[in-house]
Amino acid sequence: MFKPLEIFIGLRYTRAKQRSGFISFISMTSMLGVALGVMALITVLSVMNGFEAQLREKILGMASHVTISEYYNALQDWQVLGDTLSETDDVAGWAPFVRAEVMLSANQRVSGSLLRGVLPGQEDEVSDINQKMVEGRLELLKPKEFGIVLGSELARYLRVGVGDKVTVITPQVTPTPAGILPRLRRFTVVGEFEVGMYEYDRNLAFIHLDDGSKLLRLNKGVTGVRVKLHDLFQAPVVTGKIAQTLTPNYSISNWTMEHSNFFKAIKTEKRVMFIILMLIVAVAAFNIVSTLVMVVTDKQSEIAILRTLGLTPRSVMGVFMVQGTLIGLIGTLVGVAAGVGLALNVEMIVHTIEQFFHVQFLPADIYYISELPSKLVWSDVTTIATYSFLLSFVSTLYPAWQASRVNPAEALRYE
Repeated sequence: MFKPLEIFIGLRYTRAKQRSGFISFISMTSMLGVALGVMALITVLSVMNGFEAQLREKILGMASHVTISEYYNALQDWQVLGDTLSETDDVAGWAPFVRAEVMLSANQRVSGSLLRGVLPGQEDEVSDINQKMVEGRLELLKPKEFGIVLGSELARYLRVGVGDKVTVITPQVTPTPAGILPRLRRFTVVGEFEVGMYEYDRNLAFIHLDDGSKLLRLNKGVTGVRVKLHDLFQAPVVTGKIAQTLTPNYSISNWTMEHSNFFKAIKTEKRVMFIILMLIVAVAAFNIVSTLVMVVTDKQSEIAILRTLGLTPRSVMGVFMVQGTLIGLIGTLVGVAAGVGLALNVEMIVHTIEQFFHVQFLPADIYYISELPSKLVWSDVTTIATYSFLLSFVSTLYPAWQASRVNPAEALRYE
């Protein structure tokens, strides 16, 4: 005979048709509930992992890992500082920049913008802007030609394209006989970029570093130096090392300081979502309790016969633990398969739904990302499957213990 006996009988009970169709329905419902909970949890966590990865890529593709500037004045000795940074092993590249909040005006439209002056040949060392160009090139920004590169959404709002003129209005003023007037300068649009993140596409513009320094009267100085590291997650450590080599008049920050709350919020949301959805799995798993309780009630006479044939209470408990655990295991495996399949294809599925119903789930002007990314992390899948199986196993203990306490004489009295 098949050994061990508990597994043999438990599998027979699982395969056999119940005399009560309702018990079979409850068993299938429990199995389906576990599968749906596991599938939803894997899919949601994969989408949140995708959001985090996409946001980190887009933000850090445009922002710097480390930023160095002076507290009160423009940075004049940035070339010397850059040479020093190049000798640091952790630094992959550096580039100077000029930054100012300005107003852009064109076609009777005005928009606030963050203006960034860069050296086109050196900007590749710290950002991905050249890979994001949809029209023109960053190299077309040349000193004293006053060219400007706009984000795609900003250019669309101002109704301008390559070759059109844009007026840059700075917060600095110029005294004149007629009074104090803001500084204005006409720039020619030489390119457009599209990062895929509305915050940058709508609010960012690039000009040449020399033009920016002249426009903001920095006397050939810069706002600061942007630094890219080989390992962005070492930014706090590298920041401390660099700070030790700088004089007190320098200010140094890194991406974990500037965006830490944002990424911490994402991790907190992911943790809370895991707990909430795991409660769904727990509810489905504990439905196994009601299923096994009804099975035990339905099979009291059979339990009594097995006891009279020599089956111990522990073995009876094992029989029903096998049956309940099998329900949870099948539900978990089905949920894992469905969740992995959905997580790997969620972008295509959402895109198909948007096209079919002519809707957009993530409008670009509201959300940071207009697409629904997904990143499947197998460690998350393993954790979810393990918790689901353990919950299912724990759910079998009480009804299996009740089955082991069945008194053969009482159960067979009326048979």
